[in-house]
Amino acid sequence: MTNSPVTAPVLVEPVLEAVEAPVDTPVSTPVDLLVQAPAETPAGALVDAPAEVSDLSEVLDAKKSEVPAQSRAKKAAGRSGSKAARSSEKTLKGDKTDKDLGHVSFVGAGPGDPGLLTVRAVDLLGAADVVVLDQGSREDLVARFARPGVEVLDAAFGDDGQPLARAARAKLVVRAAKAGGRVVRLMDGDPSTFTGLVDEVAACRKAGVTFDVVPGVSAVNAVPTYAGIPMTTPGTSSVNVVHPAGRSLDWSRHADADATVVVLGSGDDIAAAAAGLLGAGRGAATPVALTSHGTTTGQTTTTTTLGKLAAAVAGLDSSPTTAVVGDVVALREQNSWYETKPLFGWRVLVPRTKEQAGGITARLSGHGATAEVVPTISVEPPRTPQQMEKAVKGLVTGRYEWIGFTSVNAVKAVREKFTEYGLDARAFSGLKVAAVGGVTAEALREWGIEPDLLPETEQSAAGLLEAWPPYDDVLDPINRVFLPRADIATDTLVAGLVENGWEVDDVTAYRTVRAAPPAAPVRDAIKTGAFDAVVFTSSSTVRNLVGIAGKPHPSTVVACIGPATAKTAEEHGLRVDVLAAEPSAESLVEALASYGNVLRAAAVEAGEPVLRPSQKKSSARRRAR
Repeated sequence: MTNSPVTAPVLVEPVLEAVEAPVDTPVSTPVDLLVQAPAETPAGALVDAPAEVSDLSEVLDAKKSEVPAQSRAKKAAGRSGSKAARSSEKTLKGDKTDKDLGHVSFVGAGPGDPGLLTVRAVDLLGAADVVVLDQGSREDLVARFARPGVEVLDAAFGDDGQPLARAARAKLVVRAAKAGGRVVRLMDGDPSTFTGLVDEVAACRKAGVTFDVVPGVSAVNAVPTYAGIPMTTPGTSSVNVVHPAGRSLDWSRHADADATVVVLGSGDDIAAAAAGLLGAGRGAATPVALTSHGTTTGQTTTTTTLGKLAAAVAGLDSSPTTAVVGDVVALREQNSWYETKPLFGWRVLVPRTKEQAGGITARLSGHGATAEVVPTISVEPPRTPQQMEKAVKGLVTGRYEWIGFTSVNAVKAVREKFTEYGLDARAFSGLKVAAVGGVTAEALREWGIEPDLLPETEQSAAGLLEAWPPYDDVLDPINRVFLPRADIATDTLVAGLVENGWEVDDVTAYRTVRAAPPAAPVRDAIKTGAFDAVVFTSSSTVRNLVGIAGKPHPSTVVACIGPATAKTAEEHGLRVDVLAAEPSAESLVEALASYGNVLRAAAVEAGEPVLRPSQKKSSARRRAR
């Protein structure tokens, strides 16, 4: 679809207020941003002003402490010399202050989806000493991208719990910069659009603090895009962005039937916009879309008409809302892509350690779900490390023909021992390596080791045993196998290898300890059905989750990575709804997404609203089939 050219210039009234945020202290002039065509603005270099020394006595005191008494007496004899010395000292004092001041980066945090953060923003967050949050608190970005121990300041509210005025926010930023270091000022959306950037930049310039500005993705276009609404069509004459903030506007300039109007603000602002547009002659049948919590997995979009808009906003909460007015809203059904994801809005429980859950959580997010990791086990070293140390030394000296890895944790344990002894992957030269499955094999490849043996069918101890060749006294010069495993590993593999003629050193490489119970709200959510699904990646995750938090609610969809895990779930009274085609995290998430697609398609075909499992709880207790 090609947009028709637009020739009218960009009109910003007034210029200074165009970057003001809605919830701050109102100004007397309404903000009315009409965008009809791209405009070029010449970029000007900003020159930092030198710091000032306001307290002359401080300079003199400093000078007295630095100059010997005899020198001070001589300098006191000549007034002109004293004046010159003070002037020189003041200059030196100013240079030192400039050097000690920090630097502020005003960074656009985007509208909500962490994936919309720019690469530059991620780099700055990772290097920040201080992060100053905006009104839309983004602790999630700090936790994800900032380094541990970074100082976090809240620019939304003061110590008394009241919202900070713009001047107070500016002082907070300058104070953080004066302490030295790198300061990242996270600003909602794009820093240059409806924020307090102008005031805070002015405060930095006045204090001699250097700064830069990193643009961000604005809610103005991101939220409609995530709602499936294009901003223009070939018949669109203009895109008008309006931020009423409780003030009166001239709505006649937005009454053109070919114009798309984007209204940002509260429910009252949007209701006032509806009345103003109707009064200016905009048709009551004009389509309107209301989107709250835009670009997040909690996004909700409602379509209505301009005539019914005031009634539709009555039920909105206090969260920022974006309204799109115009014929472009009619294209939402065919363009919707975000809210129609198979697991959109699902809250999925991942009982796994955070270190191991990264791949699953990322894939779930890609399908529109929010993953919550609840550690069920803690991996710890063996109580007596001597057996492991002896086995690793035997591996280097040629004691073994094979080494078999049955988990990623086993790979990690052996690798740590190698690092401790100053060894690397070259020590595996001449040794045959077996891996229980794809995930374990990938961990070995990251170490530079390509497995010689993988299961051909089921990726489990039984599958690995089936693929493992029996001992041949002619072909195999050594008959010994090293199996670094968990303390609770089953004997299936060991017994089978011994039966096939191998001598096995079954060594405890690590211990799996049941984790502490999750917080009470999480336990309640598990038992009451607040989670839409739970994904089990091993039998131990089933046993440990039930042990520390109880059984999931009957409405919760249970997904298992393989038959052995599914069997354990059924033994604990759970009905397995989803079984991965192959035992991998990717396959498990894809199977759950396919299940979600089936539920969505069934609801649409029946003409019913698409509900998440947690929204249609059953009072009946889940039973195994």
